[in-house]
Amino acid sequence: MQLGVYNAILHDRSLPEAIKVIADLGLTGIELNTGGFLPAVHVPTFDDILDSDTARDDFLGLFEGTGVQIAGLNCNGNPLHPNRAIGDKHAEDIRRSIRLANRLGQTRVVTMSGLPGSEDGAKNVNWVVNAWNSAALDVIDYQMGIAADFWRETDKLAQDNDVKVALELHPQNVAFNSANFLELVERAGTTNVGVELDASHLFWQQMDPVAVVRYLGDHVVHAAAKDVRVNPEFAAINGVLDNSFRKLGPDEERTNLGGDEYANEWPKNSAWDFVALGRGHDVEFWTEFLRALYEVDPNMLVNIEHEDVSLGRVEGLEIAADVLKQADAALTSSLNA
Repeated sequence: MQLGVYNAILHDRSLPEAIKVIADLGLTGIELNTGGFLPAVHVPTFDDILDSDTARDDFLGLFEGTGVQIAGLNCNGNPLHPNRAIGDKHAEDIRRSIRLANRLGQTRVVTMSGLPGSEDGAKNVNWVVNAWNSAALDVIDYQMGIAADFWRETDKLAQDNDVKVALELHPQNVAFNSANFLELVERAGTTNVGVELDASHLFWQQMDPVAVVRYLGDHVVHAAAKDVRVNPEFAAINGVLDNSFRKLGPDEERTNLGGDEYANEWPKNSAWDFVALGRGHDVEFWTEFLRALYEVDPNMLVNIEHEDVSLGRVEGLEIAADVLKQADAALTSSLNA
């Protein structure tokens, strides 16, 4: 397995400094954010790299001798957002990221399937959580059609650039579980659209990430190592679909997600939380997670995503890296037994 870090948590420092953090963790890959919800902080010469071999070679030279290589690009966003100030930009970021991947010798771009509104002329996204009524299925059918058209065209660009686009199965997207991902790729007729297997969003949906990997098989082309802890006392009362978020004001520190949208404050008594690896599921679980990925591709890129707000940036990465390396060692030992 090739183990690394998704770089967003290290956007507070320069790329060389981020590379050193990752090398000091004993990991070998960095997944670079290249647009979408977050700016391409560590790729300041993005436009130049697309056109200039010198700019490309200079950028790649930053990794020489570090022991750390680029391990995919990440462009998570909503390319189908009905607010075109968001949707058009995120869609173009995905297309640019696919071209950039080709220029940098990369074959993986991580993103999300996206989510439109419920009908033509809608101003906001509409995620149908439970389609118990017939109108809800009509909405899903409409959204799937929009998504299929977009990914059919994007798939052609991915094929031309020898890139696989890995969709994170993330709630508030058309494709957030195995069934609707498979429906999307069947409708779109894609060949280069697969899955980034991020275990965290499967955990809180009560899915089994190991079972999902084995079910989807070759559709899984990339992976994220990110954990979730379910808090039984609060989940018992409000369930895992609790929406007790607080909208942050312009005078508070907040993350822009495009246009006039910002990330909300997490619920105080949350049903579940993102936590560092090992704080939700133990080394034994992560060993089996890596085993399932290995069965699909022994060279699978597996990158830590750190969003445990109770831990510092490097502190959280250190804890996660220790668990992931233990799991990798346990897998290797079992394979050699």
